[in-house]
Amino acid sequence: MPDGDAIAVKVTSRISEIDAAEWDACAGDDNPFVSHAFLDILEESGAACAESGWLPQHLLLEDASGQLIGAVPCYLKNHSYGEYVFDWGWADAFERAGGKYYPKLQISVPFSPVTGPRLLVRPGPNTTETRLALVAGLRELANQHEVSSLHITFCEKEERDLLEGQEFLERLGKQFHWHNRGYENFDDFLGALNSRKRKAIRKERKLANQDAHVEILTGDDLKPEHMEAFYQFYLTTVEKKWAHAYLNKDFFMLMHERLADKVVMIMASDDGEYVGAALNLRGSDTLYGRNWGGSPRYRMLYFEACFYRAIEYAIDNGLARVEAGAQGPHKISRGYLPSETHSAHWIRDTAFRDAVAGFLVSEQKETEWEMDALEDERSPYRKDIEV
Repeated sequence: MPDGDAIAVKVTSRISEIDAAEWDACAGDDNPFVSHAFLDILEESGAACAESGWLPQHLLLEDASGQLIGAVPCYLKNHSYGEYVFDWGWADAFERAGGKYYPKLQISVPFSPVTGPRLLVRPGPNTTETRLALVAGLRELANQHEVSSLHITFCEKEERDLLEGQEFLERLGKQFHWHNRGYENFDDFLGALNSRKRKAIRKERKLANQDAHVEILTGDDLKPEHMEAFYQFYLTTVEKKWAHAYLNKDFFMLMHERLADKVVMIMASDDGEYVGAALNLRGSDTLYGRNWGGSPRYRMLYFEACFYRAIEYAIDNGLARVEAGAQGPHKISRGYLPSETHSAHWIRDTAFRDAVAGFLVSEQKETEWEMDALEDERSPYRKDIEV
């Protein structure tokens, strides 16, 4: 227990019941996705709620004085949609063997494949003890709900290492991230690439900017009509992929109302008409690519808005990296290299846990091999440049 003091563990089904300043004192200001504002927008808009299969069960840890010293964004789920760390095969195998995989507990940011802290702790001298107390609280919550499993996805590596010692299984994933090597401008970044890739990117950028006017909007420059236009692009993208629109118009309008200073909208227009946009959120040292949508008539606009303007923004604003979201080996040729992501999984049934553990060992070897192969064979960077 932190400082040996008496603590209280609580659970709430609405983040709005938690004081925003208290939550953010634990979440910090580095990552906007775990902020009280972002999580509250998800709930208030109806994106993350019982009806959508994301019942909030946020875990809270208070000290003897009633001050919040730890918190976990947690959801009781009856499906595996909107997570981006896929366990459909686990669910199918467990239920074919006679088990009941759902409900489960999911510790993550709904619909957001973004690495960040999951065991949120107020800064102090006993943060490890507080995190362990949060883990114990999660295990007790799992027992109360009699869930099959507990999943902490896109957590930080430090958290993953701590959880591994608490009977959690480690899972390795990959994304494609761009890292700022102290570039002074976009041309400086291009200088780190081999000549073929450098020429290809210049050509793509020229074509994209011939066809459309691209601008970056954030803070006071971002208007409701921009979010309205982006929502329509979002729906078009979802329809093309035969996917489900997790997010609704209220979500995007609330984002503008409450998080405009964190939103970085890269928006393109042609003859006064919006033709495409990429929605990003800015953290203290990272730009997080979130959603994209646009007209298929502008073929090069996707690369310009999602990758090149994001890199340019990061360089201009001294950010350390750009996380371009889930999947996409095509990002490598644009300077985004394979990067590790981490998850941790607690499974109640010991026999099933052993089976999953065996799978994860082989999956990790395959993931590591694939990441090395992709970087060795497809990296656009010059061989004499260390990246």
